[in-house]
Amino acid sequence: MDRRETGKLGEDAAAQWLSARGHRILDRNWRGGRVELDIVSEDASGIHFVEVKSRKAPLMADPAVNVNSLKMKNIQSAAQRWLHSHAGFCPLEVFFDVITVVFDTETTYLNYYPQAFIPIHV
Repeated sequence: MDRRETGKLGEDAAAQWLSARGHRILDRNWRGGRVELDIVSEDASGIHFVEVKSRKAPLMADPAVNVNSLKMKNIQSAAQRWLHSHAGFCPLEVFFDVITVVFDTETTYLNYYPQAFIPIHV
């Protein structure tokens, strides 16, 4: 399984996991210029912008560590563009979540980090 296939399978697993927990998937791989959102979903609490990090075992660290400050800034920028182009969702609460998916030989491990970060304007 190559890197692109790993990412696609991870995003599929994350979307299924979210759907099974009451999320309605609004968009996948949404592009706003040079920035992209992996998954945009809605549940009773609001809109979730979900970054998915997928890797194959063995790992040196949790894939969530790859969501660094630059990545967070890009996700925030993409979320602002998404909200601007989907005006009907603006009054809802917004969350920035991360899901990691690790594929081992026979098992898939999924970790959900709700509200993984809160963008701060400076």
